Amino acid sequence: MKGWIDIGRLDDILPLGARVVRARLGDIAIFRTADDKVFALADRCPHKGGPLSQGIVHGERVTCPLHNWVIDLETGNAVAPDAGCAHRHEVRVAHGVLFLEVETLACSV
Repeated sequence: MKGWIDIGRLDDILPLGARVVRARLGDIAIFRTADDKVFALADRCPHKGGPLSQGIVHGERVTCPLHNWVIDLETGNAVAPDAGCAHRHEVRVAHGVLFLEVETLACSV
């Protein structure tokens, strides 16, 4: 897939888990939901920069391990009453392989 980089296999991430991709401009957290949806966000909570990859995934949200902010995995937006946004990255799964859009690696975070 042109414009996309192979970052591993879906099976490398446990359901309701995450892994980190090290990027030049900042870490990217790759999340897997219980129903195998995959999302990618900057690995920094918009509140105080906590590592979202170490949070608890529930449904299509992750709870930051530092101060319990809840972040929507689809949009990167904090759930009300909190406000803020973690940068979202494009990620795809093809034949069990995860791909991250190269363009987002160059201009993210």
